[in-house]
Amino acid sequence: MKINQLIEIIKKKIRKSVSVEELVIEDKTFLHKNHTTNQIGKFHIKLKIKSIKLSKMNKIQSTKVIYGVLAEELKENIHSIQILID
Repeated sequence: MKINQLIEIIKKKIRKSVSVEELVIEDKTFLHKNHTTNQIGKFHIKLKIKSIKLSKMNKIQSTKVIYGVLAEELKENIHSIQILID
């Protein structure tokens, strides 16, 4: 899977499952290119989510929601994910 395909899947899944006002997805894979645990086809993703619903939850609860929505992608295509909720 290419990064642009993954980003579109992530956008669709999050917007379908969670009420968000703003969603920014950044590919940070290039920062980890030379790490020993780097794997081809596994990406490092940064999510910036503006969501009233998620911001009312504590950090653990909101993270669990996003992990639940992206469970398949986390198994198959995402090596690392950073989630920032506003």
